[in-house]
Amino acid sequence: MTRLRTVIDQHIGHPASDGAGVRLTRVIGGPGIERFDPFLMLDQFDTQNPDDYIAGFPAHPHRGFETVTYMLEGRMRHEDHLGNTGLLKPGGVQWMTAAHGIIHSEMPEQVEGAMRGFQLWLNLPAKDKLSPAGYRDIEPEDVPRVTTAQGVGVTVIAGRFDDGKTAIDGAVQRPGTEPHYYDLVLPAGASVAPRIPAGHRVMLYVYEGSLQVPGERGDETVATNRLVRLDQGDEIQLSSNKGARVLLLAGKPLNEPIVQYGPFVMNSREEIEQALRDYRDGVFAV
Repeated sequence: MTRLRTVIDQHIGHPASDGAGVRLTRVIGGPGIERFDPFLMLDQFDTQNPDDYIAGFPAHPHRGFETVTYMLEGRMRHEDHLGNTGLLKPGGVQWMTAAHGIIHSEMPEQVEGAMRGFQLWLNLPAKDKLSPAGYRDIEPEDVPRVTTAQGVGVTVIAGRFDDGKTAIDGAVQRPGTEPHYYDLVLPAGASVAPRIPAGHRVMLYVYEGSLQVPGERGDETVATNRLVRLDQGDEIQLSSNKGARVLLLAGKPLNEPIVQYGPFVMNSREEIEQALRDYRDGVFAV
């Protein structure tokens, strides 16, 4: 008998400030992050006010995980100590593997207009946390996009989208956490049933409109700016009565200890202390 993945719980983000004073919504992050394993943080930035973003994110370090930045509107410049540069444009993605250590900046290349997008933090397995750092700038035209037979638009940032009729590989494939990251655009009355591997943790973030998702007592409505976690099951069924834009995040849990101190995410306090010493001694990102 097919078992639908149903809603475990719903979450709402909270206002936060990061970098040199960039205002954003922290959708997930902080205490209890193990519930979202292998994901560590999801930030949404969505503003028309340049005062909210103009200061940007000056040079800062990371170790032990990956960052995925997906832009809907606006332009952001990446530079890092490895010599990588990239201009994040609407529809584009930047995938950075901090691993052993990277020092980078993300600064707006505009002084007015909308800045809208997401940054996701994806954990690395313990065996990969001190591997060499890397960076990939993915142009908008290189991010796979498809429309399903039901008229649902799908941007496939990572993993593979497959609903039994339409299948397409995403821009990035990663071992270890095996992430699936889609941006779904559901017209009013549309539905979609993406296939996700058994055992993967699945989350949905509705950033426009509203979504209907199976619950314990029938469909639950997920409103704008709400995130839901789904339980285990054989099938996902999503629909929208009035239309919705939704991020689907799925990944293989690592089930390893998570110890975070600011921009460092390791498996033990001792490893965090070593990261601080390495940064102090100038050997953090060599």
